[in-house]
Amino acid sequence: MERRSLIQHAGLAGVLAAGMAPAVHAQAALRWRLTSSFPKSLDTLFGAAETFAKKVHDLSGGKFVISTHAAGELMPALGVLDGVQSGTVEIAHTANYYFFGKDETFALGCAVPFGLNSRQMTAWMYAGNGLSLMREFYAKYNIISFPGGNTGAQMGGWYRKEIKSIKDIEGMKLRIGGFAGRVIERMGGVPQNIAGGGVYQALEKGTIDAVEWVGPYDDQKLGFNKVAPYYYYPGWWEGGAQLDLMINLKAYDGLSAEYKSIIEAAAAFAHVEMQAKYDVKNPGALRQLVASGTKVLPFPKDVMDLAYKESMALYAEIGARNPNWKKVYDDYAAFLKEENMWFRFTEMRFDSFMQAQK
Repeated sequence: MERRSLIQHAGLAGVLAAGMAPAVHAQAALRWRLTSSFPKSLDTLFGAAETFAKKVHDLSGGKFVISTHAAGELMPALGVLDGVQSGTVEIAHTANYYFFGKDETFALGCAVPFGLNSRQMTAWMYAGNGLSLMREFYAKYNIISFPGGNTGAQMGGWYRKEIKSIKDIEGMKLRIGGFAGRVIERMGGVPQNIAGGGVYQALEKGTIDAVEWVGPYDDQKLGFNKVAPYYYYPGWWEGGAQLDLMINLKAYDGLSAEYKSIIEAAAAFAHVEMQAKYDVKNPGALRQLVASGTKVLPFPKDVMDLAYKESMALYAEIGARNPNWKKVYDDYAAFLKEENMWFRFTEMRFDSFMQAQK
């Protein structure tokens, strides 16, 4: 019997029983390496890379194997972009705003102050122009990107002293990720860009006065509540921080169509699962932090107002001198305006009502 006829009559079960595996199983075995910007102890952040690699393995029937490596194993946490660009490793899992020093446009692929929330960011990426615009930019660095997780809206960090007004920001040494440090600097603060592994030690030793990381679950793991009593919200610089899986473009182009589809599907799965885990784990962690004496407070209005004003001024200045930023940000800002108009009638009203219920 011919192969096509066999498939038509026997179906998938019959094909497998006859030893004729689907096309993807005929692909050559492949081994890649993934380097992360995060330590293994952060099972939500590093865990998304492990989820992605496992899904690739499972979908390929074990033919496509990706080993995952924590920050520092293959290269420093902030060296992963260079590693992928040069082809030293095939994949990096990271927060792209870490690389704003190369070009501010990197931040738009992750989070910028007063930007898209997590749902809006996913919408811009998958149904708007976000993914195509960011990939066009990333191609200059020999990479292609896939959304690889989102933290959701973050907390505003841990502070040794209470923040009563904008004056308390002046001169403060704050560990803050990536691009948002530019805004803190304009507000009179002193931003510090420190990778996850060294943040606790810097806060404990007094090298820095405050630190922002992600939210209750991760922050509790890192022990920030032991050395700083004040926990502020919201993290206005990260309303929906997206992580990316950055893949060396030459390596990706060398994949079969089947393996490319597996990469896309596995990345999408890891992207959704990561925020789901945060939404499950953060409430309980926050309760525990409060029970242990943490003081959870909102940022004063003058801090929020100045942060917004300086953010908008900064974006205009960057757009005037950086054509990469302008091209992407113009679309980003227009998308944000439309999304906020819609969310004003739905999400905001619904959420505000629900939060008021006991």
